[in-house]
Parts: sequence; structure tokens; C-alpha cells
Amino acid sequence: MKHGLKIFYFLLALISLVQSSSAGNSRYTEPYPTAESKKGLQVELVDDALHLGIKHAGLNINLSQLIDPSADPKNPAWRYKGKSYHFQRGYLARMDSQIHALSEKGVLVNLIVLAYQSHDVRINQLMLHPNAVAKPPNRLCAFNTRSEEGRHWFSATLEFMAERWSHPDRKHGRIVGYIIGNEVNSHWWWANMGRVSMQSFADDYLHTVRLAHRAIRGQSSWARVYISLEHHWSIRYSAGDEQQAFPGKDFLDYFARRARVGNDFDWHLAYHPYPENLRDPRFWNDESATMEPNTKRITFKNIEVLEKYMERQSLLYDGVARRIIFSEQGFDTPKTDDGEMIQAAAYCYAYKKIESMPGIDAFILHRHVDHRHEGGLLLGLRRWDAVKTKKRIYECFRLADTPEWEGAFQFALPIIGLEDWE
Repeated sequence: MKHGLKIFYFLLALISLVQSSSAGNSRYTEPYPTAESKKGLQVELVDDALHLGIKHAGLNINLSQLIDPSADPKNPAWRYKGKSYHFQRGYLARMDSQIHALSEKGVLVNLIVLAYQSHDVRINQLMLHPNAVAKPPNRLCAFNTRSEEGRHWFSATLEFMAERWSHPDRKHGRIVGYIIGNEVNSHWWWANMGRVSMQSFADDYLHTVRLAHRAIRGQSSWARVYISLEHHWSIRYSAGDEQQAFPGKDFLDYFARRARVGNDFDWHLAYHPYPENLRDPRFWNDESATMEPNTKRITFKNIEVLEKYMERQSLLYDGVARRIIFSEQGFDTPKTDDGEMIQAAAYCYAYKKIESMPGIDAFILHRHVDHRHEGGLLLGLRRWDAVKTKKRIYECFRLADTPEWEGAFQFALPIIGLEDWE
């Protein structure tokens, strides 16, 4: 790392320490809510999700669509450090509609906080990391918390969101968790910061997560802040080099170590235990997922490794293991006659494994509906045809946390190779 960058990240750490230690009590104080089960979904069709009986939901929020640098007086505003920051009322109304409809039915809603490249140059300057490449894959970038203006916009936006979705009147709905970015150990594709070492990326990301935590906890005592990792553990995603992707284990350990140096705080983990091969849902056959702490990948086959790893002394906060949610993972539908059966069986097996693991709070399935442009993957409970046809997995999902689960799951046992669910 160049000498100038070392100084820069040292200053970021000092700023973070001061901000963390100066954070006051939360505006709104309540305990973290409990859920009846771990069944969750990244929701696309709200009424259908409620019919399915979900207890957790994941929703994307794009800060590039939310902010309004033009300061339209008709748009809602938030005061931060003596300045007003405005937010798009139309986008807010759409988010409010989903969040309120879900949370008023007792669903615990988590926001996946993202920054997509915009057609507006000014928005990109404010939201996107200055080192992001001109055409980032998937249009997703790391956040600009490097410039003072970028930091202020980010903090003001997270404060505004947390106040709006933590208010006691619950007029706009209730949020219980904020996932900062997406799969950051493969940042090139999901949180682009240009070509960068793991240490430089993690230092920058830690600063961003600290800012988010301070902003959110200033409003809500219960809302959790999560970091996001994908399923590569002791190896990195092979499509990239060491400046584009990092092993999840190395990243997690470094992040935790640096967080302790700068005054530790209660961040948590949003993990994505996709199967070894995204196109083969039969995770029980994953060869790279072993029960060793240094396993190449952590998938549903060896998910116990993650729960156990998070109990290590070096990862605890105030002597307690950080919470884990599975915020995005699913099972492809093989293009074979028995493809829907295999997809459904994979969900049944994964759900039964997670159900009995105390360290895992939520299993939020991806996707609700197949997507036409997801690399040919068919991960949904429904197809993307005109009527969004239900697949075999749909009823398994609906009944997963009900007394009817055993009858719905019975078909899966011979597919997996099990005699019973014990």
C-alpha cells in the first residue's frame, strides 16, 4: 500500500473512533423483535409473500434513486450538520408501501442498501466510490464515504431512513436490519471499488459500516447492521484476481481485527450459502464444502462450520456471538423432467438444517419469481411467464414452518438420500 493511502486510512480510523464514541442514545428504544420462524423471502409480490406466511423479508433499496441533490422543496428533507438533504418522494412512497404492508403483518423487514450507477453524473459523484471503474459489472459500486460531501450524504441518508422506518407511529412501516452493500468479498461484481487490495477495501468498507451503524443506531436501538459475504470461504471467486475478489474467511477475520482496533461495535453477518455450483441445487454433493474450518466454500452442506466459526473469541462482541442471517441464496431449477422436484428437495433439506441452528436468525430465499436476465438461473418460487406459474417449491415453502411441513417435505427424502429428517 502506498504511503498516502496508509495515512488516509489511518485518518478514517480516527474519524470513525471519534464518531463511534460520540454517538448518543437512540431516539427510539425497543428490543429487537422475535419472529415465529426463520422462513424469509426477497419479496417481489407483497400479497403473495404474505399468503406464503413469511416471517422475514429482504428488500433492495438503491440510494442513487433515493437521494435528490436538486433539493426539490416538494421532497422530504433531513437536517444533518446544519444542512438539508432531500429525498425522492415517489421512490419513498414505493418503499413505504412494501415495508408497511409487510411489517404491519409482523414480518421482520431487512433492507439491502445498495448504490447503483445512475445516469445522473451528480448522483454518481455523491454516491459512488471515486475509485469505481467507469462501467462497473452489474452497475453496483461501493459507497462514496471518502469525500466529505459523500460521507455527509451517506450519513444523512441512513439517518433519514432509520428515523422514518423506526418511528413509533409505524406510519411508514418498520425496518429491523440494514445490510450494507452486497457480497463485498467479491467486490468487483457487487460493490466495485476498482482494483484494490483486500486490506484497502476492508478498511474503506469498515469506515462505511461504522458510519451506517452510527446513523442507524442514533435513531433505532434495535435495528441491526450487517456486512455481506458470499459463499467462497478459504478461496476467492475464481473469475477474479486478488484485487477483485477475496476469500470470505480472510476478509471476515481482517474486518473484525480492524474493527476492534478502532473501538468495536455490534456489526452482524449476512451470508449467502449458495451451492458450490449455482446451476446444481444438490448442495449435499458439494465437494469443496467440508467440515474443516478452512473449507474452500461454506454452503448449506457444511453450514455448521460458519455457525461454529462465528463463536470464536476473536469474533465475539461483548462476549456474545454476532447474529447471522442468510439474506440471499436460492436453488436453481435444472432443465430436466425432475428439475422442479430437485429444486424443491434442496429447499426442504436446507430449511430443516437451518431450523434447528440457534446461531441463524433468518433464511431469506432468493428468488420470489424467476428472472429473465440472471445468467439463465431459475431460482424462483414462480416462473416468469405471463401468469407467474407456481413451481413445486412453492408449496414446500408455504408449509415449511407449519404443522403440515412433514407431509409436504416427505417426497424430498429419497431425492437427497435420507431415511428421515433426524
